Amino acid sequence: MYRRVAIIGGGAAAAALLSELLERQPSQPLHLDWYTGGGTPARGVAYGTRSDKHLLNVRAASMSMFAGKPRGFLDFAQRGDHTIAGTDFLPRRLYGDYLEAEVKRALDHAASAGHDVRVLPFAVDSVVPENDGVTIIHGEESSRVDAAVLAIGSLPPQPLGGVSEAALASGRYVTEPWSFLASVKPDPRPRKVVLVGLGLTAVDVLLELSAQWPNAEFVAVSRHGLLPEPHMETASAPVDDGSELIESMRDAPDIRTWMRLLREAAAHSSDWRTVIDSLRPHTPLLWRLLPEPERARFLRHARWAWERVRHRMPPQVMASMQAMERAGKLHRRRGRLQGVEVAGDKLHLELRATHGEALHVMDADLVIQTVGLNTDVRRTSHRLIRQLATNGHVTPDPLGLGCRATTDGHLQHDGRAWPHFYAIGTLLRGTLWESTAMPEIRQQARQLADRIIGT
Repeated sequence: MYRRVAIIGGGAAAAALLSELLERQPSQPLHLDWYTGGGTPARGVAYGTRSDKHLLNVRAASMSMFAGKPRGFLDFAQRGDHTIAGTDFLPRRLYGDYLEAEVKRALDHAASAGHDVRVLPFAVDSVVPENDGVTIIHGEESSRVDAAVLAIGSLPPQPLGGVSEAALASGRYVTEPWSFLASVKPDPRPRKVVLVGLGLTAVDVLLELSAQWPNAEFVAVSRHGLLPEPHMETASAPVDDGSELIESMRDAPDIRTWMRLLREAAAHSSDWRTVIDSLRPHTPLLWRLLPEPERARFLRHARWAWERVRHRMPPQVMASMQAMERAGKLHRRRGRLQGVEVAGDKLHLELRATHGEALHVMDADLVIQTVGLNTDVRRTSHRLIRQLATNGHVTPDPLGLGCRATTDGHLQHDGRAWPHFYAIGTLLRGTLWESTAMPEIRQQARQLADRIIGT
């Protein structure tokens, strides 16, 4: 059992691990330091939004914080509104409230159980892992712990290639959409807004800005110009466990074969979504079977398709997107961003179509980068992660998917695993692939808590 533990990160993954640890009844009290990095503990970026337009893309019944309490979030939501059903897609704001309530409950329990828990509202400057413990440094202070866990979520977004320094300095090219949305005020003036990226982040930006700026025109650019697919109107379980498909994929770990097998399975299913959902419990194992060249091929050629069918949006959100398009407020365009320059009081964009046609140019009053999660440790501006990578304490995933780690979360360096230094959540994407959503994170939190406590 580790008696002194540090959790670094202030979002949902950190909150889930903290709560799992404090739910246990260890033989000795814990000394737990939680470095939240400022902001509201537990909510993080994902659940920090206060807009009811931003919905969870998983049904309420599947969003419990605890693997052992499957109705946790649904019970919390129904206490405020008994009409809520487990199949509903609820506001992320409400989920943030739930996370905060669970953390408060865990901290109250910790005090009565004799645990020493410190919630420290600042960022960690550096971490020095060693074979017998970990040193945490923030400002002029340092502390030694038996084990430390990185739970920092997605890394800060980096500007896409071709965006000029002048465009960034102008304030009209936005790389962090969530902090931008938090400051937006209603404005009736007409304007042209270009979004680079068409995933779920782009959808959330469109929902909020179209309400705040009713006379704005939106152009969304992505490689294929396609929105995420919607969930079915009603919940549906796979008709079988997908074992035959899984075995076929395990026997031939290459992307071309897998794409063929998935197309065939979808063609024989009443709805392709049940095929995709049947893969979810097996995805980490399948990902581990893929050789690195095949993983790289997936990222180049198939990732965009997987993301839009795996990370789907609620049906009512799809209806809103379709209404925007019918009204002429949203235009989707295929292409890759080649460059952004300042042109007077506007930004000048150059786009190249995905099949190599001539450059297309357009002007915009505002450009918002909505390309999704950043997990590239090799090129991050995150101070702590940069320190760890520079000093060789962690090994970046060669494909930009977080850090090298074992399947149980031990971070690696020089091909070896640190015995007391762990990660949870997004930084494990290179090891597990599926490692960003609450159903996976709560399972990681439970298993890691068991390891830390020694059960």
